[in-house]
Amino acid sequence: MTEDALPHLVSHAGRWPERAAVVMTDDGSTLSYRELDARSHALAGQLAAAGIEAGQHVAILMENRLEFMIAVWAASRSGLYYTPVNWHLTADEVAYIVSDCGARAVLSSDARRDVLKPVVAACPDMSLWVCDREEPSGFAPEQGLPHKPIAYDALEGSSMIYSSGTSGRPKGIKRAVTGAPFGALGAGDAMLRRLYAWDEDAVFLCPSPLYHAGPLNFAMVTHRSGGTLVLMRDFEAPEALEAIGRHRVNKAWLVPTMMIRMLKLPDRERFDTSSLTHAIHTAAPCPQDTKRAMIEWWGPVLYEFYAATEGNGLTAITPQEWLAHPGSVGRSPDVRIVGEDGQLMPTGEVGVIYFASAWTQFEYHNDPAKTAEARDSQGWTTIGDIGYLDADGYLYLTDRKTHMIIAGGVNIYPQEAENVLAVHPAVEDVAVIGVPHPEYGEEVKAVVQLGAGETASDTLAAELIAHCQSQLARYKCPRSVDFVEQLPRMPNGKLLKRDLRARYWTNAKVRI
Repeated sequence: MTEDALPHLVSHAGRWPERAAVVMTDDGSTLSYRELDARSHALAGQLAAAGIEAGQHVAILMENRLEFMIAVWAASRSGLYYTPVNWHLTADEVAYIVSDCGARAVLSSDARRDVLKPVVAACPDMSLWVCDREEPSGFAPEQGLPHKPIAYDALEGSSMIYSSGTSGRPKGIKRAVTGAPFGALGAGDAMLRRLYAWDEDAVFLCPSPLYHAGPLNFAMVTHRSGGTLVLMRDFEAPEALEAIGRHRVNKAWLVPTMMIRMLKLPDRERFDTSSLTHAIHTAAPCPQDTKRAMIEWWGPVLYEFYAATEGNGLTAITPQEWLAHPGSVGRSPDVRIVGEDGQLMPTGEVGVIYFASAWTQFEYHNDPAKTAEARDSQGWTTIGDIGYLDADGYLYLTDRKTHMIIAGGVNIYPQEAENVLAVHPAVEDVAVIGVPHPEYGEEVKAVVQLGAGETASDTLAAELIAHCQSQLARYKCPRSVDFVEQLPRMPNGKLLKRDLRARYWTNAKVRI
């Protein structure tokens, strides 16, 4: 099959060449479908000329910008694995990922080039390609003559995104490159189209870094559908709301921290959000009060799903279902709740969440032990999340197994207290963790980032503890509160609890 016969990027470029494939919210710069197709095709040919073949690997290290999607589509259309790398990482952290995934090339921006200099030295088999160059693709290798594009096999590639590294080094989540022709839809694309009516009229606001799985997957399904990606370099609540009105955005991807910041804008009602039909949130737990407030503001357009980068399963819930089952993340016939003895748990009982069938098969790259740990004897898979099912089969997340606090032998799931504290008017952001206790092993502590104009004090700490105790059992609530300028949270909303816990457990006499 030739590219000209395929159903997405190439055909979209032929059908509406000047339609905006990507629009940047800050400066209005655009990339048309004609440009996206031509430049990604040229880059794929350059990589092939450099000897990088289908099934091999490239990494992408750049901020949110037009060229990011050119790099992704070049790899995707030539059967390559591609790993977007968090550009906030240090050179040592980047070098680990580049080496571990076996990248033959890193596609970068000029802004990231200095970070990559020691990476090039540490990874001699890798070449550095930088954008903003006078080539048809806009990319050229940093050293040596530019590679003149050659023909390549138009095959579907695959992302290999690295986990956030909740314990130890991050691991690449690898799914097989199938050899399918470029244009073949995967299960994830089909699911997004079906659940959220993604089509050629989609105008999708992406306020998060494209190196995360969720934003990148939604951006790519937008292009597969022929829609427009409205891309933010960094999230700012007023800019996001202005972009929704200016571009008549009808799809958006959000995390709870973004919603909380939007809700706290004193003039939020002045923004026009009437074009939205689907505001999808995932990646982090959402306090119920926050979601109710968003639905009251935007109407019943908030959709939620629960899934992982591993792609081992998915639950989804509409706003109407959520109002009937507040706090749920949806349902799926494949969800299983398993106890410590490996047996299924009854309705309402907390256990580890497993999926009985997977719409993609995955492995942790270079870590067969971790891959084996994710599967049980029946082939069910888990990423270690904890939850329970109600009588109607709706799933409720309790926490990550690795976040559980064990105080005097009692299991405490900190997400409950976080949800209560997050909506307190003085709180901008909050994390609840276990800290060392000489008798009980751990005790519950809240680490709080205050909102603008708020002042840390013992009185406020006591107020926050009392607020939590008014809604939860006392043993679930923090015994103490620390105030910090900023919590270690990733741009996709995920909290780096491992980093936060390390501040309290390093050199502690009590270990768990």
